[in-house]
Amino acid sequence: MRSPKDFFRPLAVGAPEPLHEIPFRPSRMLHFFPPNNDKMRAKVPSLVGTVDVLVANLEDGVPMADKEAARAGLIEVATTVDFGTTQLWTRVNSLDSPWCLDDLQAAVLEAGHAVDVIILPKVEGPEDIHYADRLIAQLEARAGLDRPILLHAILETARGVANVEEICLASPRMQGLSLGPADLAANRRMKTTRVGGGHPDYLVRSDPDPDNPEAPRQHFQQDLWHYTIARMVDACVTAGILPYYGPFGDIRDLTACGDQFRNAYLLGCVGAWSLHPDQIAVAKEVFSPSAAEVAHARRVIEAMGDGTGAIMLDGKMEDDASVKQCQVVVRLAEQLAASDPELAALYSTGA
Repeated sequence: MRSPKDFFRPLAVGAPEPLHEIPFRPSRMLHFFPPNNDKMRAKVPSLVGTVDVLVANLEDGVPMADKEAARAGLIEVATTVDFGTTQLWTRVNSLDSPWCLDDLQAAVLEAGHAVDVIILPKVEGPEDIHYADRLIAQLEARAGLDRPILLHAILETARGVANVEEICLASPRMQGLSLGPADLAANRRMKTTRVGGGHPDYLVRSDPDPDNPEAPRQHFQQDLWHYTIARMVDACVTAGILPYYGPFGDIRDLTACGDQFRNAYLLGCVGAWSLHPDQIAVAKEVFSPSAAEVAHARRVIEAMGDGTGAIMLDGKMEDDASVKQCQVVVRLAEQLAASDPELAALYSTGA
């Protein structure tokens, strides 16, 4: 049995104190790049400041023969690039792979001064977090780091979804969760070969016209990921960490990408993965409230005064629950505007 008092104590002598609260930093797009690719790695400095998070990907997409080159690439960018306000994350290989241990050692011992978050794939239960948590603390102590590196888990298996609450609460090092739709679909034996997004056969259909049963009937495509995202968001909010949508594989279909990102945003996610530069602008737009939304939210808050009671505004009832909803939008706008001059100007004018 572990005393609650011990939860926020370092797991290794000399490791930094765990955070008591996960800070909110803009992370609308987690932009992935393969650090083993010289051409892609050379573009990293030009991406700094244009994205919220850069993720050095050591896992999927890196051939087995290039795993060492990917680690070396991570260390190179960590030691040579000034990231400014852009965060540097890295996705390591899964715990059941032969590369994870070397990935973690490189990420903490040689790049830990620059790495903010380590993404751990295929997390299935709190035991995975406990193992990584202790190991990272030992490496932090050896590296002499003065701040903890946070952990981010990917939901890619049915067991991981079933244990999502326990995963979120497993460690004060937990920063957030991302949905991994492709691996999760395979693990669940879902009959889709798409990487995220909907499916034209997953739909609801209107009833037949009683006067013309053979007439075409309206049908509407549904969201395959609604349940999982909603459950993930609830688990993250309960634990005080951040939920993210993962990848959208059809790089050319920016409209559907925006729709999927927007669904996740409306359900409570704070960001999504971008796999191609074209998706960066989509994520930035979707996960930033519009000027009109912010202006309306401020108007409701101002009209409600002390936030109690109920009023009619533009023919709609607004009450204390409305104020709380509006405060979510305004708080997000203020947090984003603090590091984004373009948004700061937009929100100040209401244009």
